Amino acid sequence: MSSNDDSRTQGVEFGSLADDLEAEEYPLDTDELLDEYGPHQIELGEDSESLQEILGQVGETTYDSAEEVMDTIVSMVSDDAIGREGYSDRGEELNEEQREEESI
Repeated sequence: MSSNDDSRTQGVEFGSLADDLEAEEYPLDTDELLDEYGPHQIELGEDSESLQEILGQVGETTYDSAEEVMDTIVSMVSDDAIGREGYSDRGEELNEEQREEESI
């Protein structure tokens, strides 16, 4: 991912970290990533968390690519990063009863 590309994925703004992760040589484990990038702030909507706060919850893991690291980050962040819960830009919003009917 180059700096010209969008560094936002599913509400998570990676900023320059995306390019840094792409430039790394893999495999890397959690400790190596946190030693290098732990203080880096990840923007989550109107909030932010450090990489240490996010990946510190994962435990010891080995990553084989930047994409794997970023997928893990996206899966670990709070719902604040995804925006309005239940929102879809694919048509009209469904109320709770309609969502339940659709899921049946």
